[in-house]
Amino acid sequence: MKNREVADILYQMAELLELKAENRFKIIAFSKAARAIEMLPEDITTVCREKRLQSIPGVGKAIAMKVEEYLKTGRITAHQELLAETPPGLAELLQISGLGPKTIFLLHDKLNVTNLEELETAAREHRIRRLPRMGPTREANILKSIQRYKKRSTRILYSAAEPVVNEILSFLRGLDGIEHITAAGSFRRAKETVGDIDILATATRPGEIVAAFSRMPAVQEVLVNGPTKASVIVNDTIQVDLRIVEHRSFGTVLQYFTGSKEHNVKLRQISLSRGYSLSEYSLTRLSDGSDLFFDREEDVYGALGLPFIPPELREDLGEIEAAMQGRLPRLLEQKDVRGDLHVHSNWSDGKATIMEMARAARDLGYEYIAVCDHSPTVGIAGGLSPERLEEKIGAVASANEELDGITVLSGAEVDIKADGRLDYTDDLLARCDVVVASVHMGLQQSERAITGRLISAIENENVDIIGHPTGRIIGQREAYDLDMTSVFEAAARTGTALEINSYPGRLDLNDVNARAAKEAGVRMCINTDAHDVEQLLTMKYGVNVARRSWLERKDVLNSLPHKELLSLLKC
Repeated sequence: MKNREVADILYQMAELLELKAENRFKIIAFSKAARAIEMLPEDITTVCREKRLQSIPGVGKAIAMKVEEYLKTGRITAHQELLAETPPGLAELLQISGLGPKTIFLLHDKLNVTNLEELETAAREHRIRRLPRMGPTREANILKSIQRYKKRSTRILYSAAEPVVNEILSFLRGLDGIEHITAAGSFRRAKETVGDIDILATATRPGEIVAAFSRMPAVQEVLVNGPTKASVIVNDTIQVDLRIVEHRSFGTVLQYFTGSKEHNVKLRQISLSRGYSLSEYSLTRLSDGSDLFFDREEDVYGALGLPFIPPELREDLGEIEAAMQGRLPRLLEQKDVRGDLHVHSNWSDGKATIMEMARAARDLGYEYIAVCDHSPTVGIAGGLSPERLEEKIGAVASANEELDGITVLSGAEVDIKADGRLDYTDDLLARCDVVVASVHMGLQQSERAITGRLISAIENENVDIIGHPTGRIIGQREAYDLDMTSVFEAAARTGTALEINSYPGRLDLNDVNARAAKEAGVRMCINTDAHDVEQLLTMKYGVNVARRSWLERKDVLNSLPHKELLSLLKC
């Protein structure tokens, strides 16, 4: 629980002392204590409470007092003083792979380097290579590490992390001695973006597993390599941490490293109220100090009188209270999705024919698929003229005569114009089985204007779904200004569904808005917006959002069977 936090601070104190060229024995003492606490097989909080800190190898009276101070106050005064005495930029340089305190001290002393920008400039001007024990190769490696560090400071899309996780898990599962293994952290919680990737495992020969992990073909740099833990860089920017833990503690370790931090804090409070102290290693009974170990995560929650809480909900947004009251939702699963109501074909900017999209959807087990090509305003996407849409409606009818096992619905993704009007007449829209109305142009309008456009579309009796309602693209374009409360009220009043767009860079609505929409009585529809057969597989990312939004099957339009869906769309 606190072991890693304490160890990290002691490690940093050792590095800061080395930057100041302090006494070598003092630096070694902090490093040794940090390593011992990091590897400690029990919770440091318990050790402190039982006044056994000095029984830890390398922890003397002075360091024990600092650990106790941190556990009581959340800070160490000596650590804060070291940070204040060290130029902030120098402390950041410790994060650059290949730069130890000695090298940083040399760069600071000889080149007056005090921050990352000055270090990069010195490398590009070839001043580093002239220093003792440096040279052109070392200089080039420093420059490369700077670039990796800059890229690594950003999170990546869940969809970008997924193949990395799958590749590594597949590699590790092929090794002798691996038992349990899973990804944890924000990836397991299915957040839309992921930071470092955490992988937890149990193994009969931990050292061999860690060594093999560090030598994987995908590894470009090894940051940490210990007996039970390693950190590596793959794909230039992605940090992956592997921890081998004791089998008996796998459940508590998995719960802790899955997070979130806020969920774990609340769960620890619940534990204390019920007479236990929860750490990453065990559940300790406060009355007698005995430890309870769990190799299954479900048993950790069960021991606290709680049902299992799905990882996607663990954000301290009411999930623990709901669990205590027996109100946890039965979250939507991918198998509940019966069709995709927003895909494109080569009638507009799609790459596949109607038949190809339909057959691929049938292979996924879908009952129906709605082909919703663009309307004329989106000319760059080959938007269909009214005449072409009528032709496509006929082509859909012909496709259904040939197909077995799936129904193709004729649809349109109709643009909501800047003045709120739709791109097709009501008579033409009424001939479509499914109408998705979306904003593609005029994204810079005022909140009042864009909200009015959406509500105008919502109130059109022919519109079934509002596509990618906020227009955001993760990391590239912010959502446009919207009065979401008014949009939700209008959608609930008219029975219009709001889309969770599964395209990995959109995921729009996001989890926060989708949950708010559910609470307002709005039904969601999870669609891929697929433009080719492969993109149909992105439905899982929208299901992730739905689960994080507390959505159940009854909340999702395309979880309805075909006949019920058609009945609802026609009403």
